[in-house]
This record gives sequence, structure tokens and C-alpha cells, in this order.
Amino acid sequence: MKTREEWKELLKPIARGLFGKQGATRYERPHFPLRPLETMLKDLTDIPFADWYSYAFSREPLNGRFQDSQRRSWMEQSIACGYEYADRVRKEYGCETPEELAQAFGMQVTYPAFPEKTDRVLFAEFREPDQIRIYMDAVDRVRKYFLSPQVGQVLTEKLNITSLLLAHELFHYVEETRKKEIFTRTHQIRLWSLGPLHNDSGIMILGEIAAMAFAQKLVGIPYAPYVMDVFLVYGYSPEEASGLYEEMMQFAGREPCASL
Repeated sequence: MKTREEWKELLKPIARGLFGKQGATRYERPHFPLRPLETMLKDLTDIPFADWYSYAFSREPLNGRFQDSQRRSWMEQSIACGYEYADRVRKEYGCETPEELAQAFGMQVTYPAFPEKTDRVLFAEFREPDQIRIYMDAVDRVRKYFLSPQVGQVLTEKLNITSLLLAHELFHYVEETRKKEIFTRTHQIRLWSLGPLHNDSGIMILGEIAAMAFAQKLVGIPYAPYVMDVFLVYGYSPEEASGLYEEMMQFAGREPCASL
């Protein structure tokens, strides 16, 4: 079995922050043992949200500066932040669904098949000040898997992938418009200090974690949306999705299922 660092290097091209922030796809494809989709999804949906902290922070550029206790604490605070703002904006705007909230926010939401002028696999993105794009190629590729009763049962009838992606991107709008108060923007760490001089920095991944929690709360699924990383990648490459699944399971301290 490969180490975390080996998986991290192999999976960089497909796992640089899914939900809209992957790297270029021009690379030599790695090879991973295939695993059953239904079993992978069942294993991943069983991981409590807070236990995704190692996987989440593995995508953070400053991760090497943190202690494990800090990662755990910030994960919990970011999840709480996402839940809090999901409840807050629903109450403020009198909306329940991501689509209703997008309309209330005055967002321009479009659903093109592919992003323009890019060689990246992109699921969705928020463009300031008021544009959200949900790229439907990834969504369309996994529709057929919902025909499997096992997949549908694991992911539940509450899952609507386009709504989940929309909700995730809506949080980034909320975060930007409330950046003076929201935890994901106000929380900083000191990188260095020398006498009166110092350099403080925000932590990028906090916003991504909170966006996952915000989306989960709005859509109502009972599991962490990180599961979608594997599901949507599976539509492009079952092999790479299997590799990403194994990395996630290792980060969560769990044993991956047997390969096919």
C-alpha cells in the first residue's frame, strides 16, 4: 500500500481542491487498482464530517506549519461557520433552496457544458462579483450511476449535484460579502515576527471546508460533500477515483475496500 505522500504526488493533477480548483490534466496517468463504486461511496459516506480534517488540510499550502490539534480545531470551527451561515441566510432571505438563495442574492447562474479556454476539469466556480457557473459535463457523466439502486441508496434521494455545487459556490459569495465578520476570513495565523514587524496570513482551506458544510446544510444530505470528489472524478476515470478513494480512507485512518 502506498504512503500518503506517494498518493499525494500521484493524485495532484486531479485533486487540487475539487469543486472548481483542479490542476491541468496534461500528465502521465497513474495506475490504481479499481474498486466498486457502491462500496467506495458507502465507505466514504460513513466518515463523520469532522474526520475529514486530514484530507481537507492536505490541500492547504500552509499545512506543514500546523499541528494536528490545530487542524482538528479549525475543521470543527469551519464546519460550524458553514452551518451557521446556511441557517442565517435562509432566515434573512426567507429561502430554503440554493436556487432560491441565488435568485435572492441577485446571482447570475449559468450551466454551460464546459469552461471556456481551459484544459482543466472544472465542476463549478464563483466569479466576483455575482457570477456562478456550474459545468454540466461532470454532472452528466455520473447520471447513469444513479440508476444503480445501491448508489442511489447510499447517496440518498436528497442529493442533487447541481444544487450542491451551486450551494458550495454561494458560500464563497457570502464569504466575500461578509469578509469583515466571517470566521474563514478573520481567522489568521502569524507566519513570522521580528520585533514590531510581523506577517499574518489567512488559511485558504477554511473557506473550502465551510463551503462544504454550507452546501451540506442547504441541500440536506447526511454526509460530507467531500464524497463528491470521488463520485464526480469517477465519471472521468474510475481508476483515478479509486486512487483518490484510497487516499481519503488513509487520511481518515480507515482500511480501503478490496479491489475488483
